[in-house]
Amino acid sequence: MAQISRYTVDTPPAAPEREGTAHLILRAYAAFVIFSGFAHTAWWNLLGQGGAAVVLGLTTVATLAIWVPLLRRHGIRWRRLPWLSLAYVAWALVSVLWSGWPGATLLTWTLLAAGTLQGLFIAHQLTWHEILRALDVALKWVMGLSIAIELWVALIRREPLLPNFVSPPEGFDPHWYWVRGNLFDALIGDRIQGIVGNANYLGILCVVAFAVFAIRMATHPPHAAMQTVWIAIAAVLFVRSGSATALGAFGGAFVVLLAVLVMRRARTAGERSRRYLLFAGVGAVGAVLVFQLWDRMLGMLGRDGSLTGRDEIWTTVWRRAVEHPVVGNGFSSPWVPWDPAFDGWIVDHGLSVFHAHNMWLDVFFQLGAVGVILMFGVYAALTWRAWFFAVDRPRWDLDAQRPYSPVSMLAPLLVAMLLVQGLTESGPIMLWGWTLAVLLSFKLKLAPIVGVGADEAPVGTPAR
Repeated sequence: MAQISRYTVDTPPAAPEREGTAHLILRAYAAFVIFSGFAHTAWWNLLGQGGAAVVLGLTTVATLAIWVPLLRRHGIRWRRLPWLSLAYVAWALVSVLWSGWPGATLLTWTLLAAGTLQGLFIAHQLTWHEILRALDVALKWVMGLSIAIELWVALIRREPLLPNFVSPPEGFDPHWYWVRGNLFDALIGDRIQGIVGNANYLGILCVVAFAVFAIRMATHPPHAAMQTVWIAIAAVLFVRSGSATALGAFGGAFVVLLAVLVMRRARTAGERSRRYLLFAGVGAVGAVLVFQLWDRMLGMLGRDGSLTGRDEIWTTVWRRAVEHPVVGNGFSSPWVPWDPAFDGWIVDHGLSVFHAHNMWLDVFFQLGAVGVILMFGVYAALTWRAWFFAVDRPRWDLDAQRPYSPVSMLAPLLVAMLLVQGLTESGPIMLWGWTLAVLLSFKLKLAPIVGVGADEAPVGTPAR
């Protein structure tokens, strides 16, 4: 049947429609939200407690203002929500009923809820490639500003910098510094802290940057050669941060990368089974070697057997945690240092410690065995989905030979880093670590294949 068209055989092909300005702004806003999460301590050190709270409040309100109208227009796939993560958030709020520090519970639950909201929002509104790009932009700002502030303090200011630019008080501890100006010291000298004001924290962000920058480079973006420059900057900051936790996270991510590449070469189910057995054997041997050589490894890293005092922190927290083993003592991530329950409880270098330096112990201390079960469910489901997201060849029809997307490596590498970090830090259960866990959990359920399906198309455009 003939159809009328305003196009003729002589009509030249039109260029594809440019991406809408609104969506470009949305992507830029998402990058700013991620940057603010990664650099939350920088906002605190720059603007103070009140200023950091204003930044958090404005981004939360802005996200709601952007997302709610879109949800009314396009809806959401409720069954794909990360319900275990939401159950953990709900249990944290319920704990105010028996919390030993209800004020701290409500305050830090607000942070948890805001981080959860941002993770859901970004996963729902951006495609996998756009999430990678937003992470790439945010981490470049963190790396670039870290180098810039270290250079400024070392070359221009020429003296260490305290938070909020205050003058050093009498008898203060050097660990209070925001930036110490050690960039040009020898490699075996003092560690640098970057814009985030913490060497361990900076080291972990460098590991995240390695993965994001490398994956982004593998997607052949414009000016791809510049990615090597950013990887080199991250490498300088990583080495100078001197973080054993970050080194462990890098090792864990590298092992996962090798395992995924090995598994991708399996052609049959039998080959996969044999490789899983191989992984189990290598893991068992590795665990024995780590156990036998633990003290020697710590010595090589310049650490003692107490893991920089963490064993004392764990012992102290455990004693308090077992007093309420089922429901916990009440949620507070991080611990609010000015609350009487935490002020002076565990002190390190004159500062009240604000987390247990182990995510599982921290959850048990705050939310008991119920919280641990929920958190285990969150990370077990996330690990399962992230693994098969990377090792299964993309397939939605009879074609079983499609190439893997480099973006499919993003989730397993980030999950590996979070889990290794969680052994000596509580970052994966709070602030940007929790936001990243929620984001990945939701996106893996929404879009288990990169670039395919309605959930991989920008809102209001046809699915790719």
